[in-house]
This record gives sequence, structure tokens and C-alpha cells, in this order.
Amino acid sequence: MRIEFAPLNVPLRRRLQTAAVMQWVFSFLALAQCCLAAFILLALSDWWMVALLYAGWLWLDWDTPTNGGRRSQWMRRWSVWEHFRDYFPLTLLKTVDLDPKKNYIFGFHPHGVLVAGAFGNFCTEATGFSHLFPGLKPHLLMLPFWFRVPFFRDYIMCGGLVSSSKSSLSYLVSRPEGGNVAVIAVGGAPEALDARPGALTLQVQNRKGFIKLALKHGAQLVPVFSFGENELFDQIENPTGSPLRRLQNRLQSIMGIAMPLFHARGVFQYSFGLIPYRKPIHTIVGKPIPVIQTPSPSSEDIESLHKVYLQNLTELFEQHKRTYGLPDDQHLTFI
Repeated sequence: MRIEFAPLNVPLRRRLQTAAVMQWVFSFLALAQCCLAAFILLALSDWWMVALLYAGWLWLDWDTPTNGGRRSQWMRRWSVWEHFRDYFPLTLLKTVDLDPKKNYIFGFHPHGVLVAGAFGNFCTEATGFSHLFPGLKPHLLMLPFWFRVPFFRDYIMCGGLVSSSKSSLSYLVSRPEGGNVAVIAVGGAPEALDARPGALTLQVQNRKGFIKLALKHGAQLVPVFSFGENELFDQIENPTGSPLRRLQNRLQSIMGIAMPLFHARGVFQYSFGLIPYRKPIHTIVGKPIPVIQTPSPSSEDIESLHKVYLQNLTELFEQHKRTYGLPDDQHLTFI
């Protein structure tokens, strides 16, 4: 394999952008393991009292990820996220204003491999979420497993990440004062296994839990589509039914997280590595779907609203696809 090295005279700003993305990939793939190892080493060292005090704090703070989290505007405004934004680059576009007195559920599509668009737009202020949607606080939902890891849980909560449990989502969208946005990557871990350039297949046909909770609490549903999300990484071929795919599905059923075998470019060369390609990501926030609160929604209520949601998502995609370079004959596929 021929290796294409990066030129030596790359501008400093591009080096900083690559460094910002590199630390994000590290945080996503390895920081939790490092934090857990640090806690164990601390507990086995002469500083075991610090680990004991933190364990006590962890016990007292256990429910915070399901009760709105603990965001830090200071951390969300770090300049490193501006370099992260400019690497792709990443943009956020709103189609209509949203009433800050209401609660919303943003359905984010597609999941992609590492959900870069959702993180950059809703866990940082790099693309100006607070300016575009004044009075609203975004919360990206993440698997509950990660909020059990010492130190790591506190770091991710600072960005606005919260548990994806049912009780966590209910807490956010039931606040009477409004102003909360729960962002859900609807396709979840299974969709990540199909995230590759050109993919437009969304695993949403049987995803109706967020629809039920929207009805139960009267939260407005907002479809969000992120053009370019699937263009960031290549992935080893894993068609349905293949030995690799069966193994990935088995590991997912055991651990609850996807294990896509992805690759893109490196830091000093463009031929292989885990750094995403420099491909633009354009995240479009659609129009809210009015939802009438139904404390005990029937299956017919859920099915009806689900169809409306898929229709609105399709219209959002079709309306903007030509703007971002997709031909007329490309359409979303729901499975």
C-alpha cells in the first residue's frame, strides 16, 4: 500500500485542527479506559483516601446523569472546539425559530461512526447553538454505561451529555419551565455498523420509544439531518449475515455498544488511521412537529405520530439534499 504523507509546510491552524480532532477521537475511544485505570491505580496507591472520597462523591452523585446532568458553559466554549469545528468544517443550520418555553426531542440522523455532528453542534458552542436557539439547553443522550466510569462521567457531563435511559429523557422533557432539548441519535449503535460513505439507510422503522415519551410529556419532535456524517470514515465490509457482522451483533448484545471496524487517515499521513477525513458536515434542524400531550398513548397514537415524524424527516432531507451535493435519485431508506 502506497502511503501518502502530509506535506511539511502545513499551516499551523490546520495542525491545531488536527490536534483538536485527535484529542476528541482519543476521548471517544480511550479516555474512559484511562480514567478507570487511573482510579484503580489511585485506590491501590498511598493516595487511596482520595479514591475513597471520590467513591463517596460518586455514590451521592449517582443520579445526576439521569436528572439533567451538570453542564459547564466554560468547557462548552473552549477554543479547542473551534478548531474541531473548522477541521471538517462543521455547520449548524436552523430552519425555524423554536419557542424556549417548550421542551423538544431532536431526532438526530444518521448516527455515523462517532456522532461527530451531534457532539460538535450540541455538546459545544462552536457552531453557535445558544445564539441560534436562545433560551434552549441541548442535552445529547449517551448510553448509561459510560456514566458509571469514574472521572470520565464528570468530563462528559460538562459538555451536556446525559444518560439515554427512559427516566433521563422523561426528566428533561417533563420540566414545566421548558427550554430543554434532548438530542437522540435514533439509529443508535446498530446504525453505526452501516456508517460508510454514501450510506443513506436509517434504522428508525422500529424506533418508537422516543415517540411514546414525546406523546406522554407533550414534547415537540424535531427531525435533524446531518449531511456528511457518514462520509468521515471508511469501514471494513460487514454485510448482514457475514461472520464479522454476526460477531459485531453478538458483542453489541452483550456490551450494549457497537464495534465498527473503521479507518480513515492518520496525523502525518493520509492513507490509514483513526482520524476522520476532512469532509464538511452540515447539520439541519427541521421544523417542530406539534405534539398533543397524551399521558397514556395508545399504539395507534404512537404509530400515527411515528409516520408523521418519518414524513417530516424525509421532507427535510429532500428539501436540502441538492444544496449539499446529493443527486435527485438518492433517497433515504428506513429499516
